[in-house]
Amino acid sequence: MSDGTTAVGRASRQPLVAGIAAALALLTLVTVAVLWLTSDRSEGTTDTGTPKDTSAEAGFARDMSVHHQQAVEMSFIARDRTTDDEVRRLAFDIASTQATQAGMLQGWLDMWGLDKTSEDPPMTWMKNASSNGMDGMEGMDHGSMKGMGGGGAYKPHDGSLMPGMATNTQLDELRKAKGKAAEVLYLKLMTAHHKGGVDMAKGAVELVKDSTEKHLARTMVQGQQSEIQLMADMLKARGASA
Repeated sequence: MSDGTTAVGRASRQPLVAGIAAALALLTLVTVAVLWLTSDRSEGTTDTGTPKDTSAEAGFARDMSVHHQQAVEMSFIARDRTTDDEVRRLAFDIASTQATQAGMLQGWLDMWGLDKTSEDPPMTWMKNASSNGMDGMEGMDHGSMKGMGGGGAYKPHDGSLMPGMATNTQLDELRKAKGKAAEVLYLKLMTAHHKGGVDMAKGAVELVKDSTEKHLARTMVQGQQSEIQLMADMLKARGASA
């Protein structure tokens, strides 16, 4: 096929791809709306059934959206730094899943009439979480936890705003790595990222009253715990560990 024909073919596909993307986005918003409107939101809400700005529902939606966005960013970086099909497939799965979940969380904030950001520090909504939901956070590589379940706070540093999030320095290292080195670094960073995300989601399961959001949090716990085990196996196959 000539270059001219190839260019025409690509151009003809662009509107189709854009249309599919738009349709998926609309479908996600409609699904979020239906799930939310049909859920039981009798507790932890305003008199109209809408979560308050300072509620665990709003805090989790805001913080996990940001947390997920970094996972998507890391996955796109890793995809471009290796040709390994297994790692690229995992990166695609994580990016797709977490981008969709972040969209759902931000969609709920829109429907609740709440801002997507808050003046409160990240993780403020978890101040009343029990220590049972915080297992493993104290020893995380990306920062120190001081009894967060008992009212302590994670200390943001170098772009790492919440437990498990990579620092700007680590993201720069991932951008520079290539091949096996990039694969190992990505798997290590994403394992820590997932562990932080799992503990945040456990906190949401405990504190959130909105049944639909609680269900999503449970789904995050289950899915990311499964991926943590998968990444441990992938690291072992590459002679490394988390």
